[in-house]
Amino acid sequence: MTPEEEELLGEEYWETVDQATFDLREKTPAAEGYWMPAEFEPHDGTWLLWPERTDNWRDGARPAQEAVLNVATAIRHFERVHLGVSPEHVEQVREIAPAGVQVAGIEYDDIWVRDIGPTFVVAEEPEKLRSIQWRFNAWGGLYQPCARDLTVPREIASDAFGVEMRDRYAAPIVLEGGAIHVDGQGTALLTEECVLNPNRNPGMSREQAEAVLREYLGVDHFLWLGRGVFNDETSGHVDNLACFAGPGKVCLSWTDEKRDPQYASSLDAWERLNDARDAQGRRLEVFKVPMPGPLHMTAEEARGLVPSDSMKRRHAGDRLAASYVNFYFVNGGLVMPLLDPRTDEQAAAVLRRACPGRLIVGIPAREILLGGGGIHCITQQIPSWQIARTRPGPGKHLH
Repeated sequence: MTPEEEELLGEEYWETVDQATFDLREKTPAAEGYWMPAEFEPHDGTWLLWPERTDNWRDGARPAQEAVLNVATAIRHFERVHLGVSPEHVEQVREIAPAGVQVAGIEYDDIWVRDIGPTFVVAEEPEKLRSIQWRFNAWGGLYQPCARDLTVPREIASDAFGVEMRDRYAAPIVLEGGAIHVDGQGTALLTEECVLNPNRNPGMSREQAEAVLREYLGVDHFLWLGRGVFNDETSGHVDNLACFAGPGKVCLSWTDEKRDPQYASSLDAWERLNDARDAQGRRLEVFKVPMPGPLHMTAEEARGLVPSDSMKRRHAGDRLAASYVNFYFVNGGLVMPLLDPRTDEQAAAVLRRACPGRLIVGIPAREILLGGGGIHCITQQIPSWQIARTRPGPGKHLH
């Protein structure tokens, strides 16, 4: 990390962002009646970003670009799609983008819009979206540079959906969107490995983290899991391990192979979820989603990268943090990653049981996985503000 980056990501910088970039309210989102809705609730659209880095995406990023176009095409059948592209490549990408996909010029460092983008929140009154920008330090300082990633929440919120400066919140915690799932009814799902990791918020306790998240997500109940998926370079993002499939339902990445290093983490998560209740007092129905592989990077795939000092080196034989739980909900369906012909259909069958009535669309996702993530990692939903009319938020419990 350069001295400039260190200064950019330091406390002094964030204090400047909090005070100058945002017209902060005296109250938090929760105090003003806002909460984060569940991903499985209605969307107004989805954001994606265009892969360009040749040190993270092999063969000039062309295979990853094809994969992103396939994901955009699948989502477009269900809802609006916004594709962010570096300004110098906008016209080129517009020529090849699927019909109906809106291409916009935007500055960013890499495509993980789930983590670098804004988290949107809703309320009964006023009937409009507001957004949260989390502090971002490139997954504990793993990748640099990340200065342009810090501008993404502002650009996405204002350019696409007219969220004005006074409608934004700056949260005083280092966090990424992939580190949290919510059920929209008062419950948050997260891992200790990530949220309490010293590379994010050194010295922060679980109680302190919960206090912040209560105020910014509008939740009042936490389901803490332990470790995430083995070898996940995000330090255990929950979206690769487990997610809410609906009220009172959780999908969990699972392996029956006891010798697999993932087994202990998945078993621990299963035991915790089985013993838990959500904010509405419900016991959880847990769906074990079989994991693919294990999958590893091939020598050919590794040779296609252009090494740089600013990106984590990838090598032939590296185990990939592959998970079918890294899927993305869309209006009326879900887009799941196809990762291994031996297990793709088994995973789809579990997701059909967990999410009845949804059309499941599988998209080859190995090229995305090679860059360090999955379909959920490259997408960010824009929730419909009308959710607030139909779903119980925190404080509106069912029991």
